Parts: sequence; structure tokens; C-alpha cells
Amino acid sequence: MTDARWDPEEEYRVDRWPASLAILACVAMYTFLPDSLVIRPHWLVPVLVLLPLIPLTVTHRHRHPGEPKWTRPVAISILALVNVANIASVGFLIHRQFWPVSSSIQNGRELFFSAILIWTTNVVVFGLWYWELDRGGPSVRGSDLEGWPDFQFPQMENPRLAKPGWHPSFYDYLYLAFTDASAFSPTDAMPLSRTAKALMTVESAVSMLTIIVVAARAINILH
Repeated sequence: MTDARWDPEEEYRVDRWPASLAILACVAMYTFLPDSLVIRPHWLVPVLVLLPLIPLTVTHRHRHPGEPKWTRPVAISILALVNVANIASVGFLIHRQFWPVSSSIQNGRELFFSAILIWTTNVVVFGLWYWELDRGGPSVRGSDLEGWPDFQFPQMENPRLAKPGWHPSFYDYLYLAFTDASAFSPTDAMPLSRTAKALMTVESAVSMLTIIVVAARAINILH
């Protein structure tokens, strides 16, 4: 029977800071969006994200099998909040372009800039989702406690392509999210679980809708 206790002297642990920096980047991009594309008041989402994120990052800098059970739900809640806020921005963007109101974005450059921020946030958020989901999350992935894989990376199918003991890092999941948002389909790693497939579907849909809005505006300008 596997001993689930974690020895702090053990080699296995994963840094939290790449994910925390990614969330901070999402918050920064959110603050640059026009007021018409954010949840009011405009400071609400950044404050709700940063209040738990900062102490969580400072006090629990690493993910490992022995981390407190409450840390992962808090991390997932922060991620879900950023995701909901970004999807809401997509909804506002669509509504104000196809059903114009007085606060609609009329400037083509502002629309293009906003769409880039929303699309990039979409990539980062889903890269975080994949990182947090696969094989039970970063706290156990690569250890004896990891779960079933949600994604099949090329290195898993052919171990000769990687060093012994290879397992995906945050950057691998970020690349997976980028390719899914760009090609609207998996290219680097294949989704295995229903949850992974559902997440990739949502990411592709958000990416596609954002691009369609920009394309529609471009066509309107040309005419």
C-alpha cells in the first residue's frame, strides 16, 4: 500500500509561481479591456482574484502530495472566476457588435486590441485548466498518487522521445491550449477523458466566437 504522506525532503514538488504569474497576466489583460467589456464594477474581478491568490502563492509556493486539501479548491475557484469573467467579456463583445448600444466599441483598433486580450486570456486560462486537471493535478502528477491521464502526449506514447521519468510541465499545457485555440482541434496532445474534451470544446468555441466578431467588424469596415 502506498504511503500517502509527503516527506519535505523528497525530490517531488512542483513550483506554483508559473501558474500564479499566468493568472496575474490574465488579471492585467482584463484591466486593459474597455469598461463596456468587463463586469461592473471594473475592480471587482481583479480584487476577488488577487485577495486569495497572493497569500496562497506566498504561503504555499509548491504543489506536492502533502499540500493542504483546501489549497486546490481555492486555486480552482480562482481559475474559474477568471474563466467566467473572460467568457462574460466575449458575451459583451458579441452583444455590443451585433446589437449596438451607446457604449459599443466603434473604433476598429480598440476592437482588435480587445479581441487579442480576450483571445490570449482564453489560451492562458485553459492552459491552466489542463495543468490543474490532468492526472489529478500538479500536486500528484508524476508521483505514485497520480490518476488516469486526461491527455496523451507524444512522449507518453513513445517514451524514447523524452528523458526517463518525463511528465508534462505547465508550458506543455499552455502550448496545448494555444494550438487548440488556433486550430480549433487538438494537435500536440489528444484528449482522453470527457472532461478534457469538454474543456477543449469550450476553449475552441470561445476562440472561434472572438475571431468571428473581429472578422465581422473587418468586413463591415471594408464595406
